[in-house]
Amino acid sequence: MVKLGINIDHIATLRQARKGFLPDPLEAALLAEKSGADSITIHLREDRRHIQDSDVFRIVEGIKTRLNLEMAVSEDIIRIALKAKPHSVCMVPEKRQELTTEGGLDACSKKKAITSAVKRLKKKGIIVSLFIDPSIAQVIAAKETGADCVELHTGCYANAANTAVRRKELKRLKIAGALAVKLGFILNAGHGLNYKNVVPVARIPQMNELNIGYSIISRAVIFGLKNAVSEMKKLLS
Repeated sequence: MVKLGINIDHIATLRQARKGFLPDPLEAALLAEKSGADSITIHLREDRRHIQDSDVFRIVEGIKTRLNLEMAVSEDIIRIALKAKPHSVCMVPEKRQELTTEGGLDACSKKKAITSAVKRLKKKGIIVSLFIDPSIAQVIAAKETGADCVELHTGCYANAANTAVRRKELKRLKIAGALAVKLGFILNAGHGLNYKNVVPVARIPQMNELNIGYSIISRAVIFGLKNAVSEMKKLLS
């Protein structure tokens, strides 16, 4: 069975809208864990737009399952990862202006910096993954950095304009995935996956884990609202 990693960044996004304490990302992580999540993913961005430094340490200490820390190849974030020691990290590209991660990390052009970071993190016993586009060149470059895993960027598949394009993108994912497995990588994938498009990706041979956040949190807001309103009405009565 393919494992499910839950990204809880947008719980923190809602909290940061008021710069307060609620909703608490740790509480969300514990609930996701209780509901069957195999791991918890958070992205500590350089601009700290949602997850904060303290969240990383609270969650890594508070959950029983694995914490996967998404991070840029940035000295500031690397130091935090080395101190917090999450189960795994996933190196991702990062732009200040983007709404969300727009593509995979370019392991080809940034190989030297990535390799250095990989060595430092693995020395602390942290499993290292690279979030890359599903291309042969990127998979090969990722292997040369010494990373343990690759997480294939599924954004182009998820955002395909029509069925033909979606099939083409799924084929790219399958080809890149097959090479990654052949090279000895743990194979993960994520970005833009939802309740309508996830199954074909989950069926890719030897897929280990899918990291999904936005669609699950969005669904939780709607389907959990009834209970929240009912509880408040009871209190008021």
